[in-house]
Amino acid sequence: MFEAIFAFVSTVAPLLQENAAQAASSPAIPKEAAAALAVGLAALGAGYAERGIGAAAVGAVTEDQDLFGTGLILTVLPETLVILALVVVFVV
Repeated sequence: MFEAIFAFVSTVAPLLQENAAQAASSPAIPKEAAAALAVGLAALGAGYAERGIGAAAVGAVTEDQDLFGTGLILTVLPETLVILALVVVFVV
């Protein structure tokens, strides 16, 4: 019985060590997937930020028409995060 277990471990152990060495030298996810994840999370964060900013900007513009430019700039500001994340995609 012990001989069978020893033979199995002796056969499988080098294969597991080889796979572990390959896994240690390679990244967890490919760089293209990491770039796509970065853009997706940046877009999600920008959309979340624009939700509150847009509502406040529309409310401010209804009160005072002169605040349209300020509201527009504050609404567009979170989108720069997505643009910078897209730069990462083109660099990678």
